Amino acid sequence: MVGELFPWDLEEELQENPDLLLLDIREPYEFDAMRIKGAINVPRGILETACDYDYEETLPELVEARERDIVVICRSGKRSVLAADIMQQMGYLKVRSLKTGMRGWSDYEQEMIDGNGNLIDEDAAIDYFTPKLRPEQLSKK
Repeated sequence: MVGELFPWDLEEELQENPDLLLLDIREPYEFDAMRIKGAINVPRGILETACDYDYEETLPELVEARERDIVVICRSGKRSVLAADIMQQMGYLKVRSLKTGMRGWSDYEQEMIDGNGNLIDEDAAIDYFTPKLRPEQLSKK
């Protein structure tokens, strides 16, 4: 079973644990738009190969982090819990998911930066995380 933590818990843990690895599994364009400072980006589609040696996608920091505290992050907390489960199956001992994801982090008004390291305006974050559904994506009532 994957452990989850809320944004306010992550804020506290970041202060207490400087070795905490933030693993953002969103797509690169999402990560470049806004992210938590210090997070690394490994898109969900290459996670398994990034976690092992001998692949083009291998990320040594991640391969060697099997005993490190890791928090997996996505947009809403759904992809991250699935990714954390896979990582547990791969031998990662201390991996958890950020419940509510980046949307929750934004709702909790926590600091985010863009790909250039600039702080993200709170209103811009709200706009970014507001769903923009097309009519055909809406449920039929």
